[in-house]
Parts: sequence; structure tokens; C-alpha cells
Amino acid sequence: MKIAISGKGGVGKTTLAALLAMVYVKGGYRVIVADADPDGNMASALGIPPELAEGITPIVEMGDLIYERTGAQPGTIGSFFRLNPKVDDIPDSFSVEWEGIKLLVMGTIKGPLAGCVCPESAMLKALFTHLILRRDEVLILDMDAGVEHLGRGTAQGVDAFIIVVEPGQRSFQTARAVRKYASGLGVSHCFIVASKTNNESARQFIKEHLPDYEILGFMDFDADLLHADAQGSNVYHSAPRSATEAQQIKNKLEELFANR
Repeated sequence: MKIAISGKGGVGKTTLAALLAMVYVKGGYRVIVADADPDGNMASALGIPPELAEGITPIVEMGDLIYERTGAQPGTIGSFFRLNPKVDDIPDSFSVEWEGIKLLVMGTIKGPLAGCVCPESAMLKALFTHLILRRDEVLILDMDAGVEHLGRGTAQGVDAFIIVVEPGQRSFQTARAVRKYASGLGVSHCFIVASKTNNESARQFIKEHLPDYEILGFMDFDADLLHADAQGSNVYHSAPRSATEAQQIKNKLEELFANR
């Protein structure tokens, strides 16, 4: 499975991504997680010790590597550079392995270069394409609300877009925007996971406002997740109820694909 997880900031994307990665590892799969969220806190959700996490350099900040592979310095606009740089060795050479999961921190292009055709962008796009189309691990992409680095062919290689929503209008607006963008890339398999629900009323509220979305499951409010965040501990080990919910979401996803 190649799964992209998106949604408004603060809804629990990273938590769900970490839980699903652990569920797949426990199921005997090889898993790689690509942290493409600008906040970049997947390492903490997986319980990677701070001293190890601090040594992780996002791919877009590896200036020497980008120059070596693209032939242009990062931040360069208007120069010639390779649009398809060599990236096949990056997942194994520049990831950190923890709990059986390979974590690759992508980073994000900031400031006036955002959305540009620049060496960093070419590097990220080539790496996304390689991870989705040419690797045979389970892939979990922890995205922000935007999916601009997924081109048309690449996005079509993603098995599922999971949009995490909480009971609120801004979250619903983001969900609609993500699905519209994904649809423009030829992706029709967008699903919802509802988070921060604490009663049936909250669940029903989400169902009523997003009636045309397939809901994979619910991640109810869990104080154990707050404790895991405070301690920087692995969310799967720290929050067994949420881990069970993630297992149910995985099962529902696989059931839907089995019936298609």
C-alpha cells in the first residue's frame, strides 16, 4: 500500500501516520514513512530519541547532495539542472530506522521559492515518484494540506489519500480542497478518518457535513496520546486504544480495496 495522509494542521495526521506505520510493521510488512509535513515531528511520534532525531537533516536542506544530483545549487532560479536526478539510493542511505520503520524526512521548500521549478523541487518530485512507483515497501506519506509535489502520474500511483478531519468547518473546508486537488490529478480514492471525536454526536456531526465521503474510521479523543506527545514516546505503544482504532482503519481500507 502507498498511502498519503493529509488534512488541516493540528488534526492528528502525524499521529495517524505513525500508528498506521506501526500497525503495518506489526503485521510483518517493511515500512517507510516519508515526513513531508512542514512541522516535521514524525520522529517524536515514533518515539525516536531526541539525540537521534536532532541528527536528521531534511532532504531539501542537503545542499551538497542536491547540487551533486541536479547540477545546480539550491535556491537557483533560471539555471539549467537535471529534472530527473538520481534518487534510488536516498531512501536507504538517508533514512533513520526505528522500531522497524525507515523514516525519511523530506522537508519543505520555504519562502519565495515555494512552488517554483528549482533544484529542490526537482529533487523532491523525483524522490516522491521513486518512493511511490518503484519501492516495494508499504509507504506512508505524512503530508501537509498541500500535495503539490505529487505530479499527475505520481499521484495516480498512490493507493489511498486519507484526509484526517476534526469536527469543525475549517477542517471540512480543507478536506474538500484536498479531494478537489487530488481529483485534478486523477485520484478518486480519497477517504476520511475522523479525529478528536469524543461522543456519537461529534461523529454524527462529521457524517452530516461530509456525507459523500467514505469514512474509514474514527480516532476518538485519547488522553494517552497527549501523554505520549508530552513524553515524546511512541504513540502505538503509549496509546493502546488508539492503536486498536488504527488497526481497524487499516482493516477497513484493505477490505474496501479487496472489494473493488
